[in-house]
Amino acid sequence: MPARQAEAVWEGNLQQGHGTVKLGSGAFEGQYSFSSRFENGTGTNPEELIGAAHAGCYSMALAHALGEAGHSPTRIHTTAKVYLQKTPDGFSIPQVDLVTEAEVPGLDDHDFQHVAEQAKKNCPVSKLLAGAEITLDAKLTDALGHGSVATAASRS
Repeated sequence: MPARQAEAVWEGNLQQGHGTVKLGSGAFEGQYSFSSRFENGTGTNPEELIGAAHAGCYSMALAHALGEAGHSPTRIHTTAKVYLQKTPDGFSIPQVDLVTEAEVPGLDDHDFQHVAEQAKKNCPVSKLLAGAEITLDAKLTDALGHGSVATAASRS
């Protein structure tokens, strides 16, 4: 399976700075800033992008689970609300609320609820957000982007 890629560029300090995020496929490029993340400013933010990824992944996982159960969905619509919270140690994402509506001919609610819960457990993004290991290889370069001045690695 191919590795997917996205990139971000940030210029300036946290509160007055600004940045862009871009998907490797070129399907999306958008601006983000302190106000688009912590207030209601124009632009996107990491939590919104995580929400889009989670809603998309869950919808696909549900479609797959329903198909495996012998029920082909006509339509699935999922929203993901991602909460950013300030804690004594910084910021965290303590909760994501998934809300989904699915049109599935011939399936009763009891069976649908079971399949929907299984899809949540098996969705790769749900698994990631449940506490996946995160690795970081941080390189410090000069203003021209040359060389590695320092490297730090962390896992969580």
